[in-house]
Amino acid sequence: AMTGLPGGHATFLAVSILAFVVLGSVLEGIPAIVLFGPLLFPIARQLGIHDVHYAMVVILAIPVRALYGLKDLITMRHLENSAKLMLATGWIVAYGYMYEAFTAWYSGNPYEFFMLNNRLMGPYRYWYWALISCNIIIPQVFWSKKVRTSIPWLFLVSCVILIGMWLERFIIVIVSLHRDFVPSSWGHYTATRYDWTIFIGTLGMFSFFFLLFLRFLPAISIAEMKALLPESKVQEAEVHV
Repeated sequence: AMTGLPGGHATFLAVSILAFVVLGSVLEGIPAIVLFGPLLFPIARQLGIHDVHYAMVVILAIPVRALYGLKDLITMRHLENSAKLMLATGWIVAYGYMYEAFTAWYSGNPYEFFMLNNRLMGPYRYWYWALISCNIIIPQVFWSKKVRTSIPWLFLVSCVILIGMWLERFIIVIVSLHRDFVPSSWGHYTATRYDWTIFIGTLGMFSFFFLLFLRFLPAISIAEMKALLPESKVQEAEVHV
């Protein structure tokens, strides 16, 4: 039912945030993740949602907050909540990796097991373990409130998560294809200067359009800000009158 929500992954992100806030208040931390993670993970994966979405928000929000003087609008509480969400979704991603490995082992399919073994101990094993470190191990520093409320640490860990999610795409595409069913066609991929220039060009294009957006469109939703203003809140005394 949640996959059919209007608004797609944006609505799902909002619903998941609300659910984690409610369950986190009742169950606190790990129990909420353990109970809610297996439910949300398949839906999130189907909609294409990863903790990279929250990491990108932090990476973009921190410099915009500093350069455009938006510290009163993008507060430390917003950034800390984003860190909590990255920690929670990181556990959901970890559950997905464990589920994928268990499925490959339990299925008894030699091809699935070979693919898993190739990721763990093949020629690209360093990239795979870097992926695990960036997406699961390093985000655990967000259990510390000092890290969650430190701008440099928030930005640094968010960049690490972003690198980890790029490595996940690298593992999915490159490692899955470099050894197929025909051993004579096996090979080892090494990025050329053209690959690197295209990659850097995509970063430049994204930055260019993002800065254009900030130049010509409101960086903060005015409607949401109006709802937060004291003038928009009806006093309890006035309601009784």
